[in-house]
Amino acid sequence: MPNYVKKLIVKPGSKIRLKHFDPGYHGKHESHKSALPEIQENRQKMEDLQYLMYAENKHSLLIVLQGLDAAGKDGVVRHVLTGMNPSGCVAVNFKEPTAKELAHDFLWRVHPHVPAKGSVAIFNRSHYEDVLVARVHGLVPEKIWSKRYDEINDFEKLITTQNNTTILKFFLHISKEEQLARFEKRLDDPARQWKISESDYKEREYWDDYTKAFEDVLNKTSTDHAPWFIIPSNHKWFRDLAISQIIVRQMEDMDMQFPKPTVNLAEIRRKYHQASAEEKSDRGEKR
Repeated sequence: MPNYVKKLIVKPGSKIRLKHFDPGYHGKHESHKSALPEIQENRQKMEDLQYLMYAENKHSLLIVLQGLDAAGKDGVVRHVLTGMNPSGCVAVNFKEPTAKELAHDFLWRVHPHVPAKGSVAIFNRSHYEDVLVARVHGLVPEKIWSKRYDEINDFEKLITTQNNTTILKFFLHISKEEQLARFEKRLDDPARQWKISESDYKEREYWDDYTKAFEDVLNKTSTDHAPWFIIPSNHKWFRDLAISQIIVRQMEDMDMQFPKPTVNLAEIRRKYHQASAEEKSDRGEKR
């Protein structure tokens, strides 16, 4: 089985160009049907590992999803992370900042949503919008957004060291042709038409600018404590397979253990057997 952690990670200090990465790559599998057993196995492992994380209450996990429109961020939340228990997992979608948020530093709105110990947070878009959209559309001067890479690295270092958070960042890499094909499906499918916005085609005009912005994000903010992974996403099923495998392997590396019971099990067993015997006696008398 290919190790997608090693194959798809952006090594710190890399100088990658996205044109060298095939968004149509699909590994050894040729179809969703072929890959499905592995995806399902990974989902079950994620569910078990999340339960363990919740019980141990020492680790937390932050999953960051970034990509161009129609890259499949919602699909990852829906199809890959669906097995996560809602009591220990939250998905956060960072939209255009409010006036109140703009009155603070750009990370102010992000920090309250990082996961507490024992929990998982999924960022569907994230603090990286402030070096992507803000840069491409000139929402802030270059002298502002150019400093944010280091500020993001410091922020992520803080939460990994202070809160034992594992950060996994996924860039969903699709081709321009695949994006247009998905836009067409939105037009033809009433269940997807709600996703259509005026900006869909306008943003395509900035494809090259976004590509350069994403390359800088990947090169400048993939670190040992918060790595980026480039996920070929033209095939949705391969996207799901790769991301689920990476999450499972990284969670397994946490070496989590169930906490020892805080009660005297022998005494609890004695009380259980006593209660059970009394209940059987009561049932016998009622007969």
